[in-house]
Amino acid sequence: MLSQFVIGAAGGLYIGDLLFYAISFIILVALVKHFAWGPITKMMDKRANKISGDLDYAEKSRNEAEQLAAKRQSELDKSQSEATKIVSTARQNGEKQRQTIVTQAQSDADNLKDKAQKDIAQERADALKGAQKDISALSIEIASKIIQKELNAADQKALIDSYIEGLGKQNGAR
Repeated sequence: MLSQFVIGAAGGLYIGDLLFYAISFIILVALVKHFAWGPITKMMDKRANKISGDLDYAEKSRNEAEQLAAKRQSELDKSQSEATKIVSTARQNGEKQRQTIVTQAQSDADNLKDKAQKDIAQERADALKGAQKDISALSIEIASKIIQKELNAADQKALIDSYIEGLGKQNGAR
């Protein structure tokens, strides 16, 4: 019987050894499955879940960053638009103020010119009146000396008026 358990004496492999190796392998696989495969599988599942969660978090963060960048760009565009509007408004206000100042200055210059012309006319009239008084006094004195008598007021006035009229014509001709 011993010869039946030997598959080949030349090969040296026995069925008993084969059964021992097979049973040892099955026991080893059962032990590995129970003690190592479960924890390794759990660890791999946890790792896969963590990686998946990290990827989801990274995707969420990327989306939030894109939204924030779009919002910032929108705010930047809005503030640039507002700045352009403010500059434009400031230019328009400056142009209006410039026009107002120029108009006011022109008006003031015209007023000063009119006032100066009125003052000149008034000074001229005052000078003519002063000259008329001086001339009338001088005329009376000259006439008195020439005639050697006093003129009455009506004659004196007529003489002065005719003399002034003659002076006015001479000044107007110049």
